[in-house]
Amino acid sequence: MTEKETTVAIQPFTLDDLRRILFAAAGIDDGVDLDGDILDMTFDELGYESLALLETGSRIEREFDLSLEDTLTDVETPRALIEVVNSHLTETV
Repeated sequence: MTEKETTVAIQPFTLDDLRRILFAAAGIDDGVDLDGDILDMTFDELGYESLALLETGSRIEREFDLSLEDTLTDVETPRALIEVVNSHLTETV
């Protein structure tokens, strides 16, 4: 490694990060337990419509200093969104 090369440790985007941001962006519907096993539930099943996901995406972009562009239209589950965010985080290194 040369003097100009540096290693940047990027913390991965986690389910806990997503839970926190979803709650801040759109709250939680009655009967939904975000603390449960939600990784493979659809956002629709969790009570989050497209506007809530757009707000969630905007908050993720600001907090993690990245651009998700149009990728949010393709994600249907928390697992998929976490994977997209983490792939963007590794691209920015």
